[in-house]
Amino acid sequence: MKEDTPDYGPEPAQLKFLRRLVTVLTAVMILGVLTIVALLVIRLMEPPAIGLPDQITLPRGVNPIAITRSDNWFAVVTDDNSILIFDAESGEIRQEVAVVNE
Repeated sequence: MKEDTPDYGPEPAQLKFLRRLVTVLTAVMILGVLTIVALLVIRLMEPPAIGLPDQITLPRGVNPIAITRSDNWFAVVTDDNSILIFDAESGEIRQEVAVVNE
């Protein structure tokens, strides 16, 4: 008794190659995505290395909004539209810059 499925003969070599190529490329893509996710998780788990002094003295009534750092100074942006430039070693104020709102 013959089966209902037709017999197409042996599979062409090019089709075998294509099937293997697709399988390998799929595996490489999965490994690449997993590697990127792992690197992002590792990178985002590290605490930021700001390196600010332990204590700085802001003028009375001033609240910091943002901080940025250079090699020998750091700046604190305050809520009263000013930027305070501090010396990185001593923590003393070097300069105060007023931000003008137009």
